[in-house]
Amino acid sequence: MKKMMLLMVLALAVAACGGQQQKADAEEVVADNTLTEAEIEEGWMLLFDGENPGNWRGYNKDYFPNGWVIEEGMIRCIGSGRGEAGGLEGGDIIYDEKFSDFELSLEWKISPGGNSGIFYLAQESPDMTIWQTAPEMQVLDNTTHPDGRDGLHSAGALYDLIGVDQDKVKPVGEWNQVRILIYRGQVEHWLNGEMVVKYHLWTPEWYEMVANSKFPSYNPDWAEVAQEGYIGLQDHGDDVWYKNIKLRKL
Repeated sequence: MKKMMLLMVLALAVAACGGQQQKADAEEVVADNTLTEAEIEEGWMLLFDGENPGNWRGYNKDYFPNGWVIEEGMIRCIGSGRGEAGGLEGGDIIYDEKFSDFELSLEWKISPGGNSGIFYLAQESPDMTIWQTAPEMQVLDNTTHPDGRDGLHSAGALYDLIGVDQDKVKPVGEWNQVRILIYRGQVEHWLNGEMVVKYHLWTPEWYEMVANSKFPSYNPDWAEVAQEGYIGLQDHGDDVWYKNIKLRKL
């Protein structure tokens, strides 16, 4: 009987240890700006290592502007208070490689009343700003910034074209998770695990939507979004932080 009791105690102890290990594994936190083995196998690549600008540079520049800094594993835009004009030493930045079909994943957080954006399929032009060449997923403090009251300009929206029906953004100071998927013209915006925008480039619906927007006034060919282009981050004069920027080609 004593031997049986001892075996039962040992069995319970082993089970408890196993359960604790499983819980520990489940709670294991992946370090920022790294790839898991599964992500590597799936073809993901890091666009930011948390330490250096790497391939990021200014739009229409061959260097990383002083208005952006790398701090504590994040790319930070230093707020200048100059709005869309950006900082005197800032400006929008792009990753120095063009992509076509891809899935982009990143996290952002914004300062109170802040505004920024994520561009994709962008082109460089000495005569145009980046937003005059590319679609933009809006980054915004919906609560304080005036644009937060307009669905076409709220966080997650296809800026000025397709709004977000429900507010999925997290409060100022918290991280928001983004996914942007592009495959053969179909585009999806995901914000904090929810698909908030879906559309298709180069369709009659697309051309009609763009024709009724502000963009043709700045670039008559804006609707002819390129099949391949840069990923960009916007300097809108406010503090904003980005991390865990990764991409896989589709």
